[in-house]
Amino acid sequence: MAHYSFLHLTAAALGLGPRSGPVFGGAVPRRRYDVAIIGGGGHGLATAHYLAREHGVSDIVVIEKGWLGGGNTGRNTTIVRADYLLPGNLEFFGHALSMWPDLSRDLNFNVMFSPRGYLDLAHSDAQLDLFIRRANMLSLKGIQARIVDPQTLRDLEPALDIGPKPPVPVLGGLVQAGAGTARHDAVAWGYARSAHRQGVDIVQNCEVTGLKLEHEHIVGVETSRGMIETDTVVVSVAGHSSRLAAMAGIDLPIETYAVQAFVSEPLKPVLNRVTNMNIGLAYVSQTDKGEIVMGGSLEPLASYAQRGSVVRIGETASRLVHLLPFLSRVRLMRAWGGIADVTADGSAIVGPTPVGGLYLNAGWGYSGFKATPAAGWCLAHTVATGEVHPLIRPLGLERFTTGALLDEGGAGPYTWLH
Repeated sequence: MAHYSFLHLTAAALGLGPRSGPVFGGAVPRRRYDVAIIGGGGHGLATAHYLAREHGVSDIVVIEKGWLGGGNTGRNTTIVRADYLLPGNLEFFGHALSMWPDLSRDLNFNVMFSPRGYLDLAHSDAQLDLFIRRANMLSLKGIQARIVDPQTLRDLEPALDIGPKPPVPVLGGLVQAGAGTARHDAVAWGYARSAHRQGVDIVQNCEVTGLKLEHEHIVGVETSRGMIETDTVVVSVAGHSSRLAAMAGIDLPIETYAVQAFVSEPLKPVLNRVTNMNIGLAYVSQTDKGEIVMGGSLEPLASYAQRGSVVRIGETASRLVHLLPFLSRVRLMRAWGGIADVTADGSAIVGPTPVGGLYLNAGWGYSGFKATPAAGWCLAHTVATGEVHPLIRPLGLERFTTGALLDEGGAGPYTWLH
């Protein structure tokens, strides 16, 4: 993804009219706003969109350190799924998945959602048992999921070389037909354009340097372009959540790790759906352009670096080659990295904080992109009404003191992290 800002995206470039200047992202921050949202990625922009459209709150500024969508929104592998097990995550991600099919119509912007399906492979009796329980829980909540045997897997994905014997036994899998992929940067563009049209100021290249508090309540945001007065702040900055929270004196139960992905040269269509391999974690999908997108587990050391290692590429590729032998002859074109907040229980933190007027959207790990519409929807409701949306009540920061943890270790990278 090219490193240029929305200031370079003209109306003509998006087919919106004559070449009259920037479409959005070029606002000069005012002295005061009702709401300041820190972070111009998908979650922050979605929150602004739903605050303005659903709740009539449009005196909002979105503050982005770099360019819109240049953080984790533009550095993920575009996967959308809802195969979670635990109550709390189950309902939230089910709602998120239900929002994706209508998102392009909702925003009047093509986010290229492709419900091609998601396939999770089970390599042991224990994993297959877990997937059966997960599919049962999903079905009870009305979320599509089914268990299939190895022969059905071969029919669904003919390119897979699977069987019951080592080195990579496959005993079955979980299939979610309504899951798939979406164009990550288009999601940011769609939410940004909609928020802009509803009067939201979007400020790029503006770094937050501090949060101003009085009597344990937020009163302003200090930035590289001056002080912004406000009594409501939403922090939605993905891998930098701990840094921003520390500015308000909050110590988050989060560690930050780099996550790497890489992509091959374009090929003819060969993969029908997103496929996840659970031995060491490796996942793969094919873009509309034909590129094979691959990713794996977190880098082993905590870091804020937006890059990974050659070692991780080798480990991930070697796993995938066992299941997809044709990949051994495919050339890689590029690699990139994002930074993921990982909480102590592997689930996100969304909602109010002990500081009055300060709201947090953090700790998504591998799950941030797929959560985008629901996270924005629920947080907008919470900010506008003062009542925590029911879907995010289980994701509150207070669970780390009450003990009501959501240990979703089997649905992401966390099993292989520690």
